[in-house]
Amino acid sequence: MSFDGRIDFFIPGVSVVGGFSICSSPRLLEQERMIELAVKYTNHPPALWIHNQCTLDSEVAVRVGGEFFFDPEPSDVSRNLVLIAGGVGINPLLSILRHSADLHRERANKGSGYEIGTIKLFYSAKNTSELLFKKNILDLVNEFPEKIACSLHVTKQTTQISAELKPYITEGRITEKEIRDHISKETLFYICGPPPMTDFFSKQLENSHVPKEHICFEKWW
Repeated sequence: MSFDGRIDFFIPGVSVVGGFSICSSPRLLEQERMIELAVKYTNHPPALWIHNQCTLDSEVAVRVGGEFFFDPEPSDVSRNLVLIAGGVGINPLLSILRHSADLHRERANKGSGYEIGTIKLFYSAKNTSELLFKKNILDLVNEFPEKIACSLHVTKQTTQISAELKPYITEGRITEKEIRDHISKETLFYICGPPPMTDFFSKQLENSHVPKEHICFEKWW
């Protein structure tokens, strides 16, 4: 099924439309009629409503849209994925990561379906407490070590890093070289984060002759 990554909330009594990224896999919607959103607490009226007023059985109108998703057909050519996330930009990339894991499970169980290549997640935040979903990410890395790998970056860490996280942590920003090492004609790049980061990596990839159709990005303001 197509899963467009973004959802707009039309909330009764709130004049502003809320646009949020879906962080769950399409499989959760198919099987349980549920989607997961990670909504940061801000003064934006839709976010305030979700945190302060939304309850079980609250009703909203929704519209799904966006161009930021990975939805291969079973017969499509196998692709490697490089996912580059900055801060809350992890949300749509976690959805892609979870979907990729579901595709791999399905092929392993049925012996048919889409054959995913390798998936590498680069994820940067100020410190380990701001690395959202780290347990979910590491669970997938440990479940599929031959398929999924991650490199978690922290730029302003002041406390000690836990023993569990340490093997995956690099202090400092994601570098151009790390990304360049993953370039191949079979690899698709998905980038989501603050505009300067998104612009930097999309331009670097284009300068390294990665076709534009192999680079997908979404900016978080």
